[in-house]
Amino acid sequence: MILERLFRPRPAQAAAKALYASAVAQARDPALYGPLGAPDTVEGRFELYTLHVMLLLDRLRGQGEAAAETAQALFDAYVRALDDALREMGVGDLSVGKKMRKLGEAFYGRARSYEAAFAALPDGEPLTALMQRTVYADADATRAPDLAAYVVRQRAHLADEPLEKVRAGEVRWARP
Repeated sequence: MILERLFRPRPAQAAAKALYASAVAQARDPALYGPLGAPDTVEGRFELYTLHVMLLLDRLRGQGEAAAETAQALFDAYVRALDDALREMGVGDLSVGKKMRKLGEAFYGRARSYEAAFAALPDGEPLTALMQRTVYADADATRAPDLAAYVVRQRAHLADEPLEKVRAGEVRWARP
C-alpha cells in the first residue's frame, strides 16, 4: 500500500501524459495535412506536435501553481517523446544528446515566437509569418494564413475549456 502510493504518478504527470497524447492525436488530424497543406514530413509533424503542445502550454500559463506543475509535466512528456522518437528513428546514443539540444533550442525559440505572435493578436500577420517560417519552411506556404486562423480559433476554443478539466488532462479540440 505504501509502495503503491510512493510509485503512483503524481496527478500532474498523469494529466500531462493525457494532454500530450491529445496534442499528438490533434496534430495527426488529416485535415491539417490535406486542406491546410501542412507537409506530411518528419519536420512538418514536429512543427504540428510542437504547435499543439504550445497551445496547451499557453492555456495553462498564468493559471496558478497546479497549472504550472501540469505545464512542466507536459513539457517533460514532450521532451521524453522526442527522445523516444529519435531513438526509434535509429539515432545512436552518442548523437541523441546533440540532437535533443538542437530540438530544445528549436522549442524555446518557437515558444518565444508563439508568445510574441499571440501577444500581437488580433493582428494575425506575425502568426502567419511564424507558420511560414516553421510549418511551411520547406513547403508551399500559401495555406499559412489558413493555418494561422486555425491556431487563433483553437486558442480561443482552449480558453473556453474549463481549467480544471485541462489540468486533469481532459481537453476537447476544435475541428480544423
